[in-house]
Amino acid sequence: MSGLRSGRHKILMIAVERFKNERFRNFIKDIPISLLVVDEAHCISEWGHNFRPDYLKIPAYKTEFHIPQVLLLTATANPEVINDMCSKFSIPGEDVTVTGFYRKNLDLSVKYVPSEEKRQQLLNMLKNAAGTSSIVYVTQQKTADDLAAFLKSGNINAEAYHAGMDTEDRINVQNRFMSGQTDCITATIAFGMGIDKKNVRRVIHFNIPKSIENYSQEIGRAGRDGERSECSVLADLNDLNVLENFIYGDTPEKRGIMYLLESIPRNEKNWEIRAKKLSDSSGIRPLPLKTLLVHLEMKEIIKPVYSYLAQYRFSNIKTEKEILQSFSGERRSFLQNLFNASDKKRVWTTVDIEAVQEQTGSNRERIVKALEYLHQESFIKLEGSDNVEVFEILNTDFSTESVANEIYDFFVEREKLEISRIEKMLNLFQSADCLSRSLAEYFGEKLKFKNCGHCSTCRSGPVKIERSHELAPLSSFNFEELSSALAEKLKHKNSPALTAKFLCGITAPYLTQARAKNLRGFAALENYRYPDVKKWVASQMIQKET
Repeated sequence: MSGLRSGRHKILMIAVERFKNERFRNFIKDIPISLLVVDEAHCISEWGHNFRPDYLKIPAYKTEFHIPQVLLLTATANPEVINDMCSKFSIPGEDVTVTGFYRKNLDLSVKYVPSEEKRQQLLNMLKNAAGTSSIVYVTQQKTADDLAAFLKSGNINAEAYHAGMDTEDRINVQNRFMSGQTDCITATIAFGMGIDKKNVRRVIHFNIPKSIENYSQEIGRAGRDGERSECSVLADLNDLNVLENFIYGDTPEKRGIMYLLESIPRNEKNWEIRAKKLSDSSGIRPLPLKTLLVHLEMKEIIKPVYSYLAQYRFSNIKTEKEILQSFSGERRSFLQNLFNASDKKRVWTTVDIEAVQEQTGSNRERIVKALEYLHQESFIKLEGSDNVEVFEILNTDFSTESVANEIYDFFVEREKLEISRIEKMLNLFQSADCLSRSLAEYFGEKLKFKNCGHCSTCRSGPVKIERSHELAPLSSFNFEELSSALAEKLKHKNSPALTAKFLCGITAPYLTQARAKNLRGFAALENYRYPDVKKWVASQMIQKET
């Protein structure tokens, strides 16, 4: 922070969520910013494949912090998304630069491989290119772990990477791959951000990717040195159910939306929320919850005012006596009262903001600034936690039911859009047209050639992706046996949607609180489509009641 203030540091890279941090906002408002660069800028668009609601607020941050220029960067925006990005920042069409998506050094292939043959075929592919850098993408974390173990047993130098690992372990795996100590990574899509390894010779999709955009982004990590690299999809329709179920998991139940709307105070000016607590109580996942709040902003029901950290704690670098000796008069008295009102433990001192306000008669802003100053001057090491978002309530005269229906309908439409992305991707993979050209044209690039000559379609014609095995009918399962443990845990919180998510292995706040992963029946039907399981569960619950 001192480096930025003095001009020593010219570039600051942050997550967009950092703008909601009280400490950061207080700090950055005094720093002149000449350029705002937004990476993965397709996240700004609700039509983008990885829409993140916090990105919608970036245009407002540009105005608030008086930033004169903005540069939006993305590798995966189709024409519709580009237009949406431009409109949000009032960027004229002539200021859009598209460098092109076609890369002649990438050999693209899609092949139908029955699920029971995939592991051996993958092992053979990697053995034929022993010692070269490869990334194998999978859908689930446990698949990444299992596949890495299988490849190791086949003498492939492989490691797993996914979001379920400890941060330090993930960093070590990534570093070993980047340095060449590890040849192959089996990874979920958590692996890739910031990866700029020039000589990745193979990107293999062991499971079908989430969308054309994801596919394009993931194969884009191959052959960055311009040398020939192979990008292969081992396709099987049995992968689809798990992939779709990730999407269905983000659609909240209407009762959860109703609960959230009823939580908005009707007789107060402001509404304070802790996102984690609200997610747990409403049963809505954190990301859909953020999206829902953004929609309430857009409907002018609420307006974000600011956010603050409810908890501050510090550890002393200098003693309390040494700190106080560095100040005099009112400032020294203020700090003495701050220390007196704080809860001192052996290492950490927890700051009770309300108690300090009473002791000092000072407002919150001064207290936080004083703590920041002590931190910057290396008197203390300061940490903040428990983010509280404060919204101004603009409209209390809204119909809870009608707003809930509108927002629920939005999520259902969003769900359909994401499912359609999978269908578009399958159509692209099975098309009789050149795969390289079709991919480039999806992103708006017009190529002069008809056939690239280095994709599986050009070499051997279109592929037909099939389902390698049929699933047993849901009626063959014992509903009571699979669901009774969950029903006992959840009681009144249970619903057909929640039980279906449990059986499909889809996480949800109520399930996390119930530690459902440890219960009999969890993920027992993970290979089945969530809508089918939900319909079956609902019928079973009705039968049980009658």
